[in-house]
Amino acid sequence: MNEFLPVSKADMQQRGWDGYDFLVITGDAYVDHPSFGPAIISRVLEAEGYRVAILAQPDWRRAEAFTALGRPRLGVLISGGNIDSMVAHYTAAKKRRHDDAYSPGNRAGLRPDRATIVYANKVREAFGDIPVVIGGLEASLRRFAHYDYWEDKVRRSILFDSQADLLVYGMGETATREIAGRLASGTPVGEITDVRGTCFAAKDPSLCAYPKVECPSYEQVCTDKRAYAKANQIQYEEHDPIRGKAILQRHGDRLLIVNPPAMPLTTQELDFVAELPYVREPHPMYDSMGGVPAIEEVRFSVTHNRGCFGACNFCSLAFHQGRIISSRSHESVIREVTALTKHPGFKGYIHDVGGPTANFRRPACKKQMKAGVCRNRACLAPTPCPNLDADHTDYLMLLRKVRQVPGVKKVFIRSGIRFDFLQKDTNGEFFAELVKYHVSGQLKVAPEHCVNGVLNYMGKPHIEVYERFKQKYERLNQKYGKEQYLVPYLMSSHPGCTMADAVHLAEWLNRTGRQPEQVQDFYPTPGTLSTCMYYTGIDPRTMKPVYVPRDPHEKAMQRALMQWKRPEKRALVREALRVAHREDLIGYGKECLLRPSTGGPARQQGKGKTPPGRKSAGLPQAGHTRQKPVKKAGWAVAKPKKNARPKKKK
Repeated sequence: MNEFLPVSKADMQQRGWDGYDFLVITGDAYVDHPSFGPAIISRVLEAEGYRVAILAQPDWRRAEAFTALGRPRLGVLISGGNIDSMVAHYTAAKKRRHDDAYSPGNRAGLRPDRATIVYANKVREAFGDIPVVIGGLEASLRRFAHYDYWEDKVRRSILFDSQADLLVYGMGETATREIAGRLASGTPVGEITDVRGTCFAAKDPSLCAYPKVECPSYEQVCTDKRAYAKANQIQYEEHDPIRGKAILQRHGDRLLIVNPPAMPLTTQELDFVAELPYVREPHPMYDSMGGVPAIEEVRFSVTHNRGCFGACNFCSLAFHQGRIISSRSHESVIREVTALTKHPGFKGYIHDVGGPTANFRRPACKKQMKAGVCRNRACLAPTPCPNLDADHTDYLMLLRKVRQVPGVKKVFIRSGIRFDFLQKDTNGEFFAELVKYHVSGQLKVAPEHCVNGVLNYMGKPHIEVYERFKQKYERLNQKYGKEQYLVPYLMSSHPGCTMADAVHLAEWLNRTGRQPEQVQDFYPTPGTLSTCMYYTGIDPRTMKPVYVPRDPHEKAMQRALMQWKRPEKRALVREALRVAHREDLIGYGKECLLRPSTGGPARQQGKGKTPPGRKSAGLPQAGHTRQKPVKKAGWAVAKPKKNARPKKKK
């Protein structure tokens, strides 16, 4: 049976250790599973022969808590956890969350805000001059000067606030292994400046070992939003392991030097990492606290790939894992599934064979592995690239093999399916088998919106693509006698979404018979292109202005429009329809969203049709945002033409 890594001095004594090499600190509970970044890094270092100890969710109020396992010989590695600590603590409305699935007993408050910074500063207080390396999603997405939604200001690179020596960004196995080797050989941490996938601070730009480009400084992006947008675009363009350059960004009298990304792991390397001796469970010290809820989603799931060329603008994946796909071998996945069938809690169901996007098994095109990803072209949106290789054969063969493993009853796909990519595959076998074998009652996909102008800002395919997918999905379910549903993920208040667009989304939902139970308000998380739009009001891809719904009340109305049937939302929906000059949707027609208020005249206006005078008044048709917007209590509506009169009916 595999053993957990030491979490106390008693554990080290039991192993016969008189000391250890690396201390790994994490803001999550200690879960020894390959879905948890700190567990992967710890096991990679262990496989290299280093002694590694884990300090999970230490009491950040006391420096003594960080010395509980003694001083490590080589250094301290710090991760805020699987997600950004501010996202873990706050909703999109900046309200404090009451639970935390990555903590024992689902208990909130066991890590600090800005966990990476707090932990790193406490390590300095506890150990003084010791090599400190930060990594994980929180550090990765905050590696440059970045807009912080919770403080509503631009913060400098997390490397400076944390006082760390090095920052590892992206998937850090290769960089961490190289850093560890150099520290073990006696190289001072200040001389480790040429490792791909890392950042460091310097005063001399000649310390950069790669071809380089400089983006606007911290001071510039704090005061000039166009400079911020320009910097953001440079950072995205150069985030490529094949053609990307190092990026320099000045912070006062120092330089942030961000080396090019590490190369994606090969299939053999990814197999090796996936099959390290994980226990695949939370540490038993949490049993009496109710366990760690986050394990339930992944305990019987298998990750077969990394990277995502979907490149949605609001998603951090492209800026963290990158756009080049790497995948595991069939044999490795089958070995993992076979091992899962021997788990005492296994009931025959593999919950997922997926990853960031489940149906990506290879780079988007052959050119990517030689020339890198295209600078100014997305692979899928708004339309697929002609060079796209949309062959699902390899993934289909893998799923067929997993279904044949003894003890496996069902194999589901619960991570995202990119439906536009699926439809580019001219061979319909994968779509057919997806419907026949791999849907657990509901298939969740992410059209996100229905207005093509908004979808362009999101980096998503146009709504017609989703509607064609939906029609074929329904036909296949009917063909195979399945009662399976399609659940669309939708987002309100994304940059570019006016109140007219939000009303159009509600009309589309009404017309298609959908009433989503859960909706997502746009959340400006660090580092994404959409967050850049939110902060600057500029699309960094074009440097053109974009409307941004920032007012909390407007955002509440946009969100309410997606759930207009709920009684508690009616007042907000009514107000939103009036703001958008869409009172035609208050009535008794089948396309109306609300009935008239009690006590007022019962209007049967238009039965859902566009009312007379709407076009002549210059009001925007749904999705139309070309006219100059005028702000009304913080909301975007189109500016009516002067002295406009309704046209007479013929």
